[in-house]
Amino acid sequence: MEHIKQYFRLQNHGTSVKQEVTSGVIAFLTAVYIVAVNSAILADAGLPLEGAIMATIITSFVGCLIMAFHANAPIILMPAMGLNAMFTFTFVHGAGMHWQEALAVVFIAGFLFTVVSFTKLADLLNRAIPDVMKHAVTAGIGFFLAFIGLEKGGLIEANPDTFVQLSTLSEPLPFASLLTFALAIWLYVRNVPGHFLWAIVCGVFIGNILGVGTAQETVNLSFSGYGDVFWQMAFTNVWTVAFWTSVFAMTMVLTFENIGLISGYVTDLKRHEKMKRALQASAASAMSSGLFGTSPTIATAETAAGISAGGRTGLSSLTTGVLFALTIFALPLVSQIPDSAIAPVLLIVGGMMVRSLGNISFESILSWFPAYLTVALIPLTHSIADGIAFGFVAYPLLHIFAGKKKEVAAAMYMIGFLFLIHLLLTAFGF
Repeated sequence: MEHIKQYFRLQNHGTSVKQEVTSGVIAFLTAVYIVAVNSAILADAGLPLEGAIMATIITSFVGCLIMAFHANAPIILMPAMGLNAMFTFTFVHGAGMHWQEALAVVFIAGFLFTVVSFTKLADLLNRAIPDVMKHAVTAGIGFFLAFIGLEKGGLIEANPDTFVQLSTLSEPLPFASLLTFALAIWLYVRNVPGHFLWAIVCGVFIGNILGVGTAQETVNLSFSGYGDVFWQMAFTNVWTVAFWTSVFAMTMVLTFENIGLISGYVTDLKRHEKMKRALQASAASAMSSGLFGTSPTIATAETAAGISAGGRTGLSSLTTGVLFALTIFALPLVSQIPDSAIAPVLLIVGGMMVRSLGNISFESILSWFPAYLTVALIPLTHSIADGIAFGFVAYPLLHIFAGKKKEVAAAMYMIGFLFLIHLLLTAFGF
């Protein structure tokens, strides 16, 4: 016990083993829903469900351990909501990649993020990319998650005339989704610990009562199926433009999302050094995600639950990581979760991300219009990469039109130029 106290410097941080373990448990209850939700989204990309579940658990476990031992910070690393949608719906369904090729995108983007985190590029990019665009990307991904949630929950359906319309809500799937959504919102506003977890559990019962089945067979505890996912990256399209624009877009999101979240969580006296090490831990974890077979991890918003409960050191994130590892024994249960239990979580998490709109100033059209393009086009093009591209091209372009090109950082012009090439090549079918 004394060794643990000394290693994590609990006394220096004004905390105790009990306080750290308790905060880690609370953070886990808040975050464990990701095992079901992330694996369901990855399965939509074609990954075997058993492999997707194992990859999510192992990546979360390893990520939390890296954060605990490298940065000694109470920050949770797990596959990110939004980036999993980017993996499945932008790279696989949108760009036509195989999921193995999308894993290669994750690995290389994680590698580039690692390079950024260990150099001064992190500060350079953080200063170059305007805050308004960072908030726009977060909000746009939020709307995208909401759209996916509505679709997965059977609440909307295709229409040949209007593209999309409200479904018949009395059908079993949408009705079960609505009931679960109402329960999930109640648990969330009541601030019940582990609200998403309990919403999913209740959603399974509601789905069973209403006859909403799953398309998956029961998955049993076995590491044999994980071999179909582990180290399955395919670099067959590494020389294509689509591959590198996907890498670039994911690297950008990984960088400024992590910088923004981590800077809000690291508050001790050695803030700069701890933030740097936390960013490095997050980058290493994101790169390993491609090896383990999932979309990249990120410093998650659920970290706030553990910090609010008193988490101050890596012992908190270590506790969360160990509990993630123990969820392997729940594999048979995870495989029987219907879409009606997953969709409400996507809707609420999407709403949480849309709150970033409140940080966008609407005083200057030079700022809010590119942000608007990003927020609108991420869900409407069904592509996070394309939505980001339009916004990041428009931002420097509008400043040039207004004769205020000196107000834009040189790196932002380079980013905008690269995204412009992406849009042009996409337009001409490359």
